Amino acid sequence: MKLISSWSGGKDSCLALFKAIQKGYEISILLNFISEEYKRCCFHGVSSELMNIQAEAMEIPIVQKSVSADMEEYEDQFKLAVNELKEKRKIQGMVFGDIYLEEHKSWVDRVCNDIEITPFEPLWNLPAEKVVKEFIDIGFKAIVISAKADLFEEDFLGRDINYDLISEIKRKNICCCGENGEFHTFVYDGPIFKKKIIINEAEKILKEGFWKHWFLDIKKYKIEQK
Repeated sequence: MKLISSWSGGKDSCLALFKAIQKGYEISILLNFISEEYKRCCFHGVSSELMNIQAEAMEIPIVQKSVSADMEEYEDQFKLAVNELKEKRKIQGMVFGDIYLEEHKSWVDRVCNDIEITPFEPLWNLPAEKVVKEFIDIGFKAIVISAKADLFEEDFLGRDINYDLISEIKRKNICCCGENGEFHTFVYDGPIFKKKIIINEAEKILKEGFWKHWFLDIKKYKIEQK
């Protein structure tokens, strides 16, 4: 079965992709949505250029689509993007990294039914701590690139996802995977990466809005053969 991956560049979508590959599915494309306003990955805030570098490091093609913040418009744009890929590449299904949020899973199931593709949710109903520890144990590497400012201090940004960080997050009574958007990550290396991304310079930025968020603006990086 040929699949596309709903791709954010973070640990959950990466682990879901890995599990799909392990099950023998062919991943044809990474599908990434970019904010029309900020020209960055929706929610995670990673630049579109860096998302392309990440795809290059894995040697999997990526398609990026600009989308609106309006949920109704987003759904229409999502369906349009997937239908285009379905037609061009004979896609039969799509990989998602949802863990336990029923509203997310319900939306995925409904939308995939509307466009007649099969959703593949390899992380669904797994304990969040098990998910992030499996991610680490398999050998993936990721850093925190955004976090809610009411939950985390500035120094949380840029830290590697490891067992020590999991313990700190648990002490705050926060989901280890940040499933409710408490924090987001960027994967820079791992077993499906043919090359690794090395981050040389980044700036920590506090953004005001509906929520206050810390963002790590990665300014300089390079890609190296492993």
